[in-house]
Amino acid sequence: MKRLFAKAADWAVRNRSRMPRWMGRAMESAARDPDGLVGRISARLLGGGASANTEVPDAELRVYIAPTNYSGQGFLWARALEQADARIAARNCAVHLPGGYAFPADTPVSIATVNASAEWAEAEWQAAKRFTHVLVEAERPMFGKRFGRDLEAEVRALEAEGLSVAFICHGTDIRDPERHAALTPWSPYPEDPRTADLQSDARENAALLERMGRPVFVSTPDLLIDVPDATWCPVVVDAERFATDAPLLPAARSSRPRVIHASSNHLQKGSGSIELALAPLIASGALEYELIGSTPSAEMPGVFAGADIVLDQFRLGSYGVAACEAMAAGRVVVGHVLPQVRETVERDAGFALPIVEATPDTLHDVVAELIADPARMRGLAAAGPRFVARMHTGEASARALTSRWIRA
Repeated sequence: MKRLFAKAADWAVRNRSRMPRWMGRAMESAARDPDGLVGRISARLLGGGASANTEVPDAELRVYIAPTNYSGQGFLWARALEQADARIAARNCAVHLPGGYAFPADTPVSIATVNASAEWAEAEWQAAKRFTHVLVEAERPMFGKRFGRDLEAEVRALEAEGLSVAFICHGTDIRDPERHAALTPWSPYPEDPRTADLQSDARENAALLERMGRPVFVSTPDLLIDVPDATWCPVVVDAERFATDAPLLPAARSSRPRVIHASSNHLQKGSGSIELALAPLIASGALEYELIGSTPSAEMPGVFAGADIVLDQFRLGSYGVAACEAMAAGRVVVGHVLPQVRETVERDAGFALPIVEATPDTLHDVVAELIADPARMRGLAAAGPRFVARMHTGEASARALTSRWIRA
């Protein structure tokens, strides 16, 4: 029964955008209130199982990163820190959700175990307090029931043991929907049924960061709008895994450029407006277009290598892991990036972000101009790997964490 329910939960989470709104709210209820009725029923049906606890490394500086590991970033930041300084050993603990993508983690643990197992929570706390530094992801509690799911209590306990604690914000945990809607007319939040909850969460988390007064980092530069005193710690991608010798517009393929859009959240990425904007170009045979759905991470290097233009997102005004992976593959990336974000990136990188600007209103013309100018496309494609090497292979991230926190 537990295995059957786990499979059903996995399918439901992967397809939640197609589910009735009441089902989506029920799933969110289980995540937001694990001790509520839906959360307790889910934990009983999923079962806690046996999950390992984090092993404490033997090093002068020991960094614990938990609990979300969105897009595998906790794991990659840990590796970046270790590569940057031989004195550092880092480990990440990642809560695995049904329907989640299987990103690498030093210590993966099921959400059912976190929510239901007092034994796991106690053992993880005993391990964590033997580190020297803790980086809290997305303002989420790390030790299940051990401190009543109270992050502030966890931080106080860690600091009482002599540890240094910092926070890193990932996105919806701190992005203020009302503020965002004032920044760009393409903001998804006026249409998002979760907006009231996201607004409440973002403001509660901002208040928590203000109260705690600890170092704060953000994973994408747009979040500096919401947390102006934070430090940008760029997302990390494995550039070598995405590098490809496949040229743009190879003669062996169709002479038509291949345009793709990979989306796991159609509302936030503006996926619905893309095919409408490109329809005349598709109908005329000027390009091939494909919407990429829930593709496993292991298959994405091949997906990007087979494209000429990758359409990122057109509503949030920033860029993240997927855009970096596409740039690392030497593909032309198109998306909507706010001027403030471009300014931050150019200041830190020393050169402009090589993502072509477009909105749903301008996308048709932007793509038409690109495919009419192969030389420009090749120049943009060549700039992508250089940019990723500069900002998104871990060196810049480790520099941010060590200069503003670990060595402070």
